[in-house]
Amino acid sequence: MFIGREKELKELKEELTSKRKSAILIYGKRRIGKSTLISQSLKFFDGIIINHLFVKSSFEGNLALLTRSVMTALDLPQSVSFYNLFDLFEFIKSQSKKILIIFDEYQYFKASLKEGELDSYLQHIIDSLPDNMKIIFCGSYISVMKELLQEENPLFGRFTKVIRLEEFDYFDAAKFYPDLSIRDKIRFYSVFGGSPYVLTNLDYKKSLEKNISNLLIDQNSLLRSYIENLMLKEIQKNYDVRILEVIGNGKKKYSEILNFLGSKDSGLLDKQLKNLISMETITKLFPINKSQDKKKQFYEIKDNLMRFYFTYIFACDALIYKFGQDEYFKKNIKASLNTYLSYRFEGIVNQYFMRQCRKGNLPEVLDFGSFWYDDPKNNKNGQFDCVLKETDGYDFFEAKFYEKPMSLEECQKEEEQIKSLISIHCKKIGFVSSAGFDFTDSDYILITGQDLYSLKSNTAGCFNNRGYLINNIRVSQETLS
Repeated sequence: MFIGREKELKELKEELTSKRKSAILIYGKRRIGKSTLISQSLKFFDGIIINHLFVKSSFEGNLALLTRSVMTALDLPQSVSFYNLFDLFEFIKSQSKKILIIFDEYQYFKASLKEGELDSYLQHIIDSLPDNMKIIFCGSYISVMKELLQEENPLFGRFTKVIRLEEFDYFDAAKFYPDLSIRDKIRFYSVFGGSPYVLTNLDYKKSLEKNISNLLIDQNSLLRSYIENLMLKEIQKNYDVRILEVIGNGKKKYSEILNFLGSKDSGLLDKQLKNLISMETITKLFPINKSQDKKKQFYEIKDNLMRFYFTYIFACDALIYKFGQDEYFKKNIKASLNTYLSYRFEGIVNQYFMRQCRKGNLPEVLDFGSFWYDDPKNNKNGQFDCVLKETDGYDFFEAKFYEKPMSLEECQKEEEQIKSLISIHCKKIGFVSSAGFDFTDSDYILITGQDLYSLKSNTAGCFNNRGYLINNIRVSQETLS
């Protein structure tokens, strides 16, 4: 079953049905759904499809295998060989047929020649393509594929469409488990994230705890192998994996990472962090009210599954072996799991606001994210994680991962705390409660867990130009002031 990727599929369809030549770049992490997306799009292409997967081999070896794929697709004898790539493409063009060539895992072919050489060959080939031919470049090594988009690369400006595939957000990930409760949808996403490969291998008839124990903790389990043999393989070759260990479940400053590694600030860590960001392994966060303050910048592991792995499982094999996977879960994960999920819920809330902004439902919002505050009176500082910036102030949201509805008294206490810290900036206050609220009459902006997963909510938005939607009841701006 094909789930999600509606926007990307539409873009591919437009390229594959156009009457002009196309050179398309599709990239993203392993098992993110690139091949599935391409396969789904092929139903829109009326012509010959040459689908080739490159391997770790020499240029000559890959050229021979590519030639075999071409001959097979054209239903011609496979005994034919070509001396170079240009001759092969001249032969393909001579067929005068509508042809689509897919270069899957292009990074392996690229690596078979010196830096930029193969890209230069493909630049010439793309420039001379007839209108009846199309090429898709597909790859999993994100940093390598991003090189193709850099101005100094020969292929810069040659792609008619670039599609970067990311993990599903909380909303699309839930399409894999539509029958789960709201609470369990949040819990499963917070641990396992949005990789289609991961989502298709979970057992939703079993509890979250059993999935963690069976698929993550055991050294030979499916998702443990996926993380260590695929997700971390490229990283471990070039970077100090302890960077991810120290970040773990927290948001870490540059200085904290440097101290943990016990290194001098020679610039190497900064380079590694930038490369890990480019690989989309980590992300750099900064408060929306302190974007230029380097002391307020934090690093965070981007993928939920990898974050969970480095929080609870990395370097714990000795304990896991001693106690077994079920007992290890009870002793080392169970007690803190709900706190861990609460922090991840804040990320889900920010994804919700991102959806609303992209749909144009929040026209007054200029930015959203965390907000840094300083409290000199009590000699402390910190962050609010879900804040919307408007032209005349900030809207502060408290995200609560609760089992029971949030009470009015709790909201009032949270309001007092917020206003005591940032009263100058505070414009409106809202609450996002996974279990909803036990009241309906208030001046707060209220968003329930049901709202987060409601198609109506994601279409209509929680507020618009004139007023806000509180529990799906429209309230005028004046009422909220």
